[in-house]
Amino acid sequence: MVSSFLSKVRIKSKTFIGGKNLPPVIILVPAISVGLILLLPLFYLAIRAFAEGDSNVVELLFRQRVLEILVRTIILVFWVTLASISLAVPLAWLTTFTDIPFRRVWVVLSVLPLVIPTYVAGFVVVAFLGPRGMLQNALEKPFGVDRIPDIHGFFGAFLTLTFLSFPYVVLTLRAAMLRIDPAMQESSRSLGLGKWRTFFFVTIPLLKPGIAAGGLLVALYTLSDFGAVSLLRYETFTWAIFVQYESALDRTLGAVFSLVLVTLALSIVGIEFITRGRARYHSSTSSTPRALAVVHLGRWKWVALFFCGMVISISLVAPMSILGYWAIRGLSHGETINFIWEPVANSLYISALAATVTLAACLPVAFLSVRYPGSLSGVLERVSHLGFALPGIAISLALVFFGARYAPILYQTIGLLVISYVILFLSPAIGSVRTSLLQISPRIEEAARGLGNSPIRMISSITLPIATPGLLAAWALVFLLIMKELPATLILSPVGFDTLATSIWSAASEAFFARAAIPALLLIGVSGIPLSLLMIRERR
Repeated sequence: MVSSFLSKVRIKSKTFIGGKNLPPVIILVPAISVGLILLLPLFYLAIRAFAEGDSNVVELLFRQRVLEILVRTIILVFWVTLASISLAVPLAWLTTFTDIPFRRVWVVLSVLPLVIPTYVAGFVVVAFLGPRGMLQNALEKPFGVDRIPDIHGFFGAFLTLTFLSFPYVVLTLRAAMLRIDPAMQESSRSLGLGKWRTFFFVTIPLLKPGIAAGGLLVALYTLSDFGAVSLLRYETFTWAIFVQYESALDRTLGAVFSLVLVTLALSIVGIEFITRGRARYHSSTSSTPRALAVVHLGRWKWVALFFCGMVISISLVAPMSILGYWAIRGLSHGETINFIWEPVANSLYISALAATVTLAACLPVAFLSVRYPGSLSGVLERVSHLGFALPGIAISLALVFFGARYAPILYQTIGLLVISYVILFLSPAIGSVRTSLLQISPRIEEAARGLGNSPIRMISSITLPIATPGLLAAWALVFLLIMKELPATLILSPVGFDTLATSIWSAASEAFFARAAIPALLLIGVSGIPLSLLMIRERR
């Protein structure tokens, strides 16, 4: 009886932790530790929300205003995600599989919109397309246009977030495309399928994890955005949360809104999990994939160039041109740039450090999810996405609460700031890393273990080198996100630790737009460094 009971317990434990095989301790313990850190904001929100009892929470949740905000938020998330995928799939395919001119330049340019802060982009959109904006002033004298359609509301928020979010899908898709074995496409062609049928029936299904991971990031990013929706006056949960926290009107209501946001994020993650399914995306052989076959566009290259040019013009060239105009005006009126060199150094230092720590933290969680699927790995993966959906102010206040009460040695230190970045941006890192791991055949790792290699040696010498494109994409993506992160940096930075993001915010909040434009342009330029290094590594 006892032995039978213990046997059943072992079987259930294996199922919960990692299916048939238990993961090595070197993976399991770090993954659980990361999961516990990620739960800190949820503990804080629960304490704050239920401080006055369950009945108060229920009363707040069933207000009509909460339902209205929920519907608006879901509509915005759905359309931004759909539009971002529609832009990213052809862009990623053109810059990976085809001979489009200046291919690597288009790759870098297609990802750079990620570094434009949404509060900067929102203001640029309002200043250019809003009432009495630059476009209306330009049309008024020659054409007599005294009013153009109002950009505020859903359309303005949708347009801004779409052209800032599609690079998430481009990055995860390219990481998946670079790992596709050309033999799969060649087999399809040998069986009589043409180029386009091979693309739709072979290539696209192989890219399903990359599309799902990128779409998930876009949805969570839209869910957590404050800058664009507030400036363009489209009320979502994040805007409502910021109003409650910053005005200190009712922080309990802000915590309740945050918990609703968590529930909505879990629903989005659940949808992504269902669409992902249990399909396998690696080659059935353990041979090393050959170089990707290049598709010659011929006459279609002009259409491809026009498409890429239009996307980049709207998402990057237009906002940079307006920022450049403000910067030139400021410099011509005596503005200096001496104030930005220390923030530049601080931004590079903290972004590189936190991106490295975040990548290290995501590896055990992603490896557990891919190689040892079970209840535990599923819970950890879902929890990892919550930080990306929550507003930075909610996570920052949670860390202030725990730091001041339970870890005063970390309070107002670089360490606590790095922890906040890990919580905020672990989700984007896991998306790219998980997609790369899915495309590595487990037989390669099994062969390495069969030759006597330890789990650490197998991972360091076999798995990680093969997954390098995904790892580099994850690091670059997190680096870009940290460069522009504002709420966590404002609240948790040590005294006197200024970054480019805080410099932009300080100048813009005081209406010194020329002074804000200079660090904004420099932020975009500096953030291109990791992308250039990524392209050099990719070429090799």
